[in-house]
Amino acid sequence: MRSDLGGGKTTFVRGLARGLGSDDKVASPTFTLSKIYKAKSLEIHHFDFYRLSQPGVVSDQLKESLQKSRVITVVEWSDIVRGVLPDSRMVVGLKPVPDSPDERAVEITYPQSLAGLIEQLRARFEGVEP
Repeated sequence: MRSDLGGGKTTFVRGLARGLGSDDKVASPTFTLSKIYKAKSLEIHHFDFYRLSQPGVVSDQLKESLQKSRVITVVEWSDIVRGVLPDSRMVVGLKPVPDSPDERAVEITYPQSLAGLIEQLRARFEGVEP
């Protein structure tokens, strides 16, 4: 996930968790480095590497998270762990909308291998309002 400081990354994860049926309180993992949220049939592992100059043991936790099939892994400030992340991943970018401080433009990039999944999600949520 990409955005400036205060750009809406944690708010995005909060919406993701709620949309997946989680009742957990979502907060930024900036100081704890990672958090796990339980949803109906899976977990969301939320990592934040902003404060680190070296990923250390948290990089190992990220590797483990990425291997689990019932886990959605969200990574903020991922440059430091780029070598750990799979090539086949979705990247969500959030940018401020001029003259509208509460809105964000969302840009999602993904490899062709995920195009089918993206189309399924698009069809499922077409017309859904926040």
